[in-house]
Amino acid sequence: MRFIYLLILLTGLSGQVLRAQENELINMAGDSLRKVIKEEFRLASYRDRGINVDEREIIKLMDRMPSFGIYKDTYFVTGVPLNQQITRNTADAVFQLSIRQRLTKSILPFNSFLYLTYTQKSFWDIYRESSPFRDNNYNPGIGIGKYIIEKNQLRGGLLVAFEHESNGREDKESRSWNYISINGKYFINMLLSIGFKVWIPYVDGGENKNLLEYRGLGTISFNAITGNRKWWITTEMTPRKGWGNINTIVSIGYKPSEKLNQSFFLRFSDGVGESLLNYNKYSTNLRVGICIKPDFYSFL
Repeated sequence: MRFIYLLILLTGLSGQVLRAQENELINMAGDSLRKVIKEEFRLASYRDRGINVDEREIIKLMDRMPSFGIYKDTYFVTGVPLNQQITRNTADAVFQLSIRQRLTKSILPFNSFLYLTYTQKSFWDIYRESSPFRDNNYNPGIGIGKYIIEKNQLRGGLLVAFEHESNGREDKESRSWNYISINGKYFINMLLSIGFKVWIPYVDGGENKNLLEYRGLGTISFNAITGNRKWWITTEMTPRKGWGNINTIVSIGYKPSEKLNQSFFLRFSDGVGESLLNYNKYSTNLRVGICIKPDFYSFL
């Protein structure tokens, strides 16, 4: 219970900090750009291509964004399996913490940025006696990112990174691999986007040599948000070895108020490779909880 109280406190504080940063960012952006951004989002529809502003103003705005922030979804969820009997040994909790630190402004070639990222995902058998952690997956990375600006519109972004992922264990329970990843996001319009990630791997873990048969070589995601920015949905699919074998994650969130940064969160997952320790074990899970999500127009 103390952990849950701490999580609620942290999400509340993070929402206040991020709202303060957002307000400061808008104030710094200049009157004309601020008016354009607010009006574009107010009138946003699925026909809109993007925010129409000068490219130099977009770069200036990106440079003024807080250097520290959320990288991937940060969440705490708990739920049950759908492919086996529900007991205190099969129900669990999962939480993910994901942050990024921009190390430079747009001073690198092609107005690119140097980024440091870190994601930790933990699987917690919270309902078992003594509530042990089943597995912890650590994923640091460093890379170069660039926003894609086309005809004075923010169209998306790319991040090329070197990443390591492991569960920090030894001997037969050790799992690890290294890879160069290419992350991309393309904004179809102001409310719809497509994301992708592909990797060139080097699997050095002696106990997970066949990891790629279950993790695949890449993933694609489809993202949507409503015009009032309260509802959002993400579908992520990862093809793996064998015809028709796809790891699928569907996430739906609802933000009850514009003053809050956290959303109520429903997450459905089906496939293998959810955790490194049991990467070759098939599971289907439905979990609910709280999620702090990066801004729709942010990929770094």
